[in-house]
Amino acid sequence: MHEIKTLGVETELHRFFAAARLRASDYGDHYVALWDALDQASRGGKRVRPALVLAAYDGFGGTDHALSTPVAVSFELLHTAFLIHDDVIDGDLSRRGMANISGRFTARALEYGARTLQAEAWASTAAILAGDLALSEAHRALALLPVDTEMRGRLLGLLDRAVFVSAAGELADVTNTVSRVPLTIDQVITTLEHKTAIYSFEAPLQAGAVLAGAPEEAIDALGLFGRLIGIAFQLTDDLLGVFGDPETTGKSVLADLREGKQTALIAHASATDRWPLIAPFLGKHDLTEAEADQVRNHLRDCGAPETADALAREYASRAVDALETPVMPDVLRVTLTQLALSAVTRRK
Repeated sequence: MHEIKTLGVETELHRFFAAARLRASDYGDHYVALWDALDQASRGGKRVRPALVLAAYDGFGGTDHALSTPVAVSFELLHTAFLIHDDVIDGDLSRRGMANISGRFTARALEYGARTLQAEAWASTAAILAGDLALSEAHRALALLPVDTEMRGRLLGLLDRAVFVSAAGELADVTNTVSRVPLTIDQVITTLEHKTAIYSFEAPLQAGAVLAGAPEEAIDALGLFGRLIGIAFQLTDDLLGVFGDPETTGKSVLADLREGKQTALIAHASATDRWPLIAPFLGKHDLTEAEADQVRNHLRDCGAPETADALAREYASRAVDALETPVMPDVLRVTLTQLALSAVTRRK
């Protein structure tokens, strides 16, 4: 879906970063390096969010890509900002198998003779600022859109809701790790909906539809689809975070266990007789590969992976059902149905 339709997004992002890099040259080499790192951070993803904006816009008869492309760029920059800040929260120095902004500025600091604590300060400062810059541009892209005041307000409202609810979800994801009682499946689902589903799926789809002048019934249906498929997507993501192939996913299969992340896997396991064998290792910051393998074996024995996978498929099926309304264009329904399938069968 995204390879062809987001070519305009790539061009617009290239122009944006080239202009920003030129502006940054007035403020020193480190600031230019920050923009280089931010440009790099925006690359390599699947461009799912801009593809959803464009799919919804085109699906409802939109034809002016000079309008839809900045909206698509806005949601991609929002995603970039969240990934950067998420890495700061998790203390990660790499993403997609490469040094992230924190990793790049850690190395840069050491090259300039910084001590360890100073290098850590460089890393967190650069990443926080880069995320802020991406978030600012996401709003600016919509604020400057040549549309009437009501349309601009609706689009900014969707972006605001995405930021507001995602922040709540991110905070819950972190604070849940010290919960004395494992979360229930329903509580896990709520966190996934807030942290990921709304900004990644609901808001981009609705933004494209709103921009194209789609009927309210269709906008509501896309919102429901987006929330449900976002949950399915994240359930699969959490499954890959423990049982995936790091060579394929580019992600550690130790991080979630070391963090003590509350996932559907953990919620299921906590209600089984394997829980006493799993609990001591959950949140163990120095968890070894061998200990992680033990945890995986216990999770398999209690059926946690199968439960999480079945739950993801159930939400994907419900998402597809949400598209069954006469106001949904056939082409868009087919595209989103394919997305629903790939969300739960992907390996990265």
